[in-house]
Amino acid sequence: MKKTILITGSTDGIGKLTALKLAQDGHAIYLHGRNAEKLESVISEIKTAADNENITGFVADFSDLEAVKKMAQEVNQQLSKLDILINNAGVYKSRVAKTADGYDIRFAVNYLAPYLMTKAILPLIKKGDQPRIINLSSAAQAPVSLEALAGHQTIADMEGYSQSKLALAMWSIHLAEEHPDLTVIPVNPGSLLNTNMVQEGWGFHRSSADKGRDILYDLAVAEKFKNASGRYFDNDIGDFGDIHSAGDNKEAIHALIEKTDALLN
Repeated sequence: MKKTILITGSTDGIGKLTALKLAQDGHAIYLHGRNAEKLESVISEIKTAADNENITGFVADFSDLEAVKKMAQEVNQQLSKLDILINNAGVYKSRVAKTADGYDIRFAVNYLAPYLMTKAILPLIKKGDQPRIINLSSAAQAPVSLEALAGHQTIADMEGYSQSKLALAMWSIHLAEEHPDLTVIPVNPGSLLNTNMVQEGWGFHRSSADKGRDILYDLAVAEKFKNASGRYFDNDIGDFGDIHSAGDNKEAIHALIEKTDALLN
């Protein structure tokens, strides 16, 4: 059965590779990027490469939460249902440390934006056929400072990235428990894959980006993952594992969700 799929951060890296692989199966793919010209170019490229005309997209800068809200409105207006959401957009290094709202840019893009987007389009996802939400976490995880999340504490690039990725995994576990009719899977797609973000941040890679593409593809559509909701998949070991111990408890997750809702509301 053909699916309707939205992949954020899909104009390059593993997001783009995953979009192409899913498009080749004939699914309707909605891409997302922050640059309209680049988005249109990638849409055209994937249409041709996959021989699939059902490719379109949305423009939004995920460091701007008002832009995220606007995109969510457009998604709700243009789609009648959404079977699969892959929250892939992410940032590690940036010329700007804080957003216009005062948030650490890694928390904004990697955690607050997908949280806000998903919540806004949840009714659309619930209309989907065996709906799945795949959230891109990382092997890099660190205890979440609620002060840093709120923008009241300045932290280094790696610390911000690691905290935001643990926050995303914690929220995924909460979302899975709160909505048992959905399949929600947080995933580390693989450490130091050959992507622009990794090259800019670390200057080298250990594995092909195809490793990340293949696991995102499987988590999105493979039958074997349909009952894996709330479990963290670690692609460095090729199996389910545990998130950082600092976030693997109900008290920490409750505090995170409570703070997040307070900030976004």
